[in-house]
Amino acid sequence: MSLTDLANPTRFLSLTTRILPWLAGLTACLLTLGLIQSALAPDDYQQGATVKIMFVHVPNAWLSMFVWGVMSLAALGTLVWRHPLADVAAKTAAPIGAAFTFLALFTGSLWGRPMWGTYWEWDARLTSMLILFLMYLGLIALWRAVEDPSRAARAAAILTLVGAINLPVIKFSVDWWNTLHQPASVMRMGGTALDKSFLIPLLVMAIAFSLLFVTLHLAAMRNEILRRRVRTLQMMQASRAGSV
Repeated sequence: MSLTDLANPTRFLSLTTRILPWLAGLTACLLTLGLIQSALAPDDYQQGATVKIMFVHVPNAWLSMFVWGVMSLAALGTLVWRHPLADVAAKTAAPIGAAFTFLALFTGSLWGRPMWGTYWEWDARLTSMLILFLMYLGLIALWRAVEDPSRAARAAAILTLVGAINLPVIKFSVDWWNTLHQPASVMRMGGTALDKSFLIPLLVMAIAFSLLFVTLHLAAMRNEILRRRVRTLQMMQASRAGSV
């Protein structure tokens, strides 16, 4: 099945109906495996058991940016290619991305308290992540405030592309400014700085959370398509009733 075929909402619904149970099962298995490996990982010689917050914090931080990247591609699909499911993909991804960003901020605060002596510090990485969270909330509010779906989709697409400027700021903030946040330790020049006892559980959790996003996103897109169909039928019925 090609991307052109998936532009048909009916075919998309048929595909998601078949694959969602398998995706949900695989996600549950990987999350269980990742949590077990995270619990069995050794304590850090400096941070102790607190380091295990990393196994939840880092995947959520990665996905908070990844989801905005997905929304940016969907925004291009709305503005440039007029893909019929592009705005559906962007609209349904926003609440999920907001949840990942909130979890990244929350777990980061829990991790920062014993390491930095404070739950929050207005440094570049934390502030840019907070801005990302607020942008997610702004997009959600925009979609709810504008009645016309096509107008809401175009406005949200423009805002999404403008907000994408914040992604490299988040990524390279620890390199550009002097911050409390540690520099990259997994994906960096010269190889990872993590021992395998930490790296393997982290990667398993990252894959599990990524599959969780895919599962939730496809389910949300499916629900949004069905919701729009119901809305269209209601408008048609109201129009027929008014013409009688």
